[in-house]
Amino acid sequence: MKTQIKICGLSSEAAIDAAVEAGADYIGFVHFEKSPRHVSLERAAALRNYAAQRVKTVLLLVNAEPKATGMAISVVKPDVIQFHGSETPEWLKLVADNSGLEIWKALGVKDKPTLAKSSRYVGAADRLLFDAPAKALPGGTGTSFDWSLLADHKHKIDWGLAGGLDPHNVAEALQATRAPLVDVSSGVESAPGVKQVDRIAAFCQAVRDYDEAG
Repeated sequence: MKTQIKICGLSSEAAIDAAVEAGADYIGFVHFEKSPRHVSLERAAALRNYAAQRVKTVLLLVNAEPKATGMAISVVKPDVIQFHGSETPEWLKLVADNSGLEIWKALGVKDKPTLAKSSRYVGAADRLLFDAPAKALPGGTGTSFDWSLLADHKHKIDWGLAGGLDPHNVAEALQATRAPLVDVSSGVESAPGVKQVDRIAAFCQAVRDYDEAG
């Protein structure tokens, strides 16, 4: 089965072109002012329009207030909303019911009990992204977690793997977890928020090589 790929934290047309040409399935825009990958709603909307019909777009929000969430959805019109904070299953379901959008939720994985708690999102999230635990910022830290925690986990929701992935370790991560989707951000950058075309291509190629070998 083909592994899906998401390139997150994009802020330029060149990075979008690179992701599309490399075969990414999703691209992500971060609307969170504390992040080095933050883009305004207007910029995210422009990028979404630029990418339209070529790749699915994901808008990442972190603990956004209800009014701000509604505004973001209205302005950007993404295919997917990804929540990356402490949002509850109840809030996710409310957003899903009112927007009709696909809903993803990122969860920092510390241990087995963390994974057990992920079942709370059944019926609320369309996909969970298992990521490294949040530090000063949620996501995009370039750190990974113990992939072996996922080895025998019984997934009840579609899911993906994030956290510290790059062109050099993504095949190992897929071998360890059999993730149906991989999500990369800092692993294809030369500096925080600065995407590199060659690294995006190398990441996607590494995933395709894994698929073909499997």
